[in-house]
Amino acid sequence: MLGSSAQPQQQVSAVKDKNEVTTTSSPPWDVFLSFRGKDTRPNFISHLHHALDQAGIVTFKDDLALSKGEEISTRLRQAIRDSKMFVVVISKNYADSSWCLDELVEILSCKRTNNQVIPVFYYVDPSDLRHHKGSFGVALKKHKKRHSVDKIDKWKSALTEIAALSGYHLKDAKE
Repeated sequence: MLGSSAQPQQQVSAVKDKNEVTTTSSPPWDVFLSFRGKDTRPNFISHLHHALDQAGIVTFKDDLALSKGEEISTRLRQAIRDSKMFVVVISKNYADSSWCLDELVEILSCKRTNNQVIPVFYYVDPSDLRHHKGSFGVALKKHKKRHSVDKIDKWKSALTEIAALSGYHLKDAKE
């Protein structure tokens, strides 16, 4: 699903190919959801997306399957740039995905131009992100085999930055 059904006139009107999106002249997305699908899609994200949809909030939630190691698409970069705010759900395996990390870098770049970012720490400790420990440290080490030092440094900075933001901590709570 590429967005909320609340206001279909504000959604993607045509997808020319998997890397290009043509939108109507209506306002951008209200919220862009960034998440690691295998950790959160069937539970937390599906509930969050439904609640946003019911509230009439136009939400971008990418459900397309990605090939391992595939770069973030032009379509997703544009959706990020067209969003008013971001909800970043950081879960245990978030940093395993280079796609999620690239999204995070792009989202934080948009934050610098006054877009709001709300982190949700989903059963993770923000200090693990800040200090690149636990599953985040392991994931970054694995990425070093396939990605440049420059890219790894950008991802580390992004993880440190998101960990410093005020957000929601979900731990031992009902979803």
